[in-house]
Amino acid sequence: MRTFFAKYRLFAIVFSILSIVIMYLFYNALQPKKTLTIYQPSMVNAELVDSTVQHIKKYHTIADFSLINQNGKTITQKDYSGKIYIADFFFTTCPTICPVMTKNMAAIQEQIINDDEVLLLSHSVTPIIDSVPQLKKYALEKGVNDAKWNLVTGDKKEIYELARKSYLAVKTEGDGGPFDMIHTENFILVDKERRIRGFYDGTKTEAIDKLMEDLDILKASYSK
Repeated sequence: MRTFFAKYRLFAIVFSILSIVIMYLFYNALQPKKTLTIYQPSMVNAELVDSTVQHIKKYHTIADFSLINQNGKTITQKDYSGKIYIADFFFTTCPTICPVMTKNMAAIQEQIINDDEVLLLSHSVTPIIDSVPQLKKYALEKGVNDAKWNLVTGDKKEIYELARKSYLAVKTEGDGGPFDMIHTENFILVDKERRIRGFYDGTKTEAIDKLMEDLDILKASYSK
């Protein structure tokens, strides 16, 4: 009897390993694949969305734009074509939430520094103050990598329209006039088709962790 078991021991071990592998693969195949929501204006708090787009239930994308970065280069949607990106709104003289947001965005930059699929985009909400030299000074102070992260300034009305009509991220009404002031802590995850896939509080570590998890899910959806 002992001879019999010794003879088939290797077979039993191999069979057991194969069985475990097959069961693991079968289990994974049955698990629902994680996907991210494609946000439409009608799905977002109306306070964050311009009234002209609140009714939209599908096909919402980030509008075309033309802004100037910290190096004086014109940045348009073409610079983000085929890329996933994370956007936010800030201003360089902000003494409250912006320093925290910028620190967290810099931490994200470190994690994606060698990832060709992902870029960052920060819009100044005080473009009159945030000139190109001011943005460049800020970029150098905060460790901005020009190849990964654009800090942009430009026409105030265009930036404000992007905030409420495209990124669906700002409560304050306004048409970009001289006394308007919009501000938001939101980081917005945008996919390669210019669709919004998530909103995250850029001042909170746990929200940044969730953003990075969602980024991995979004990237995986393009690798199939």
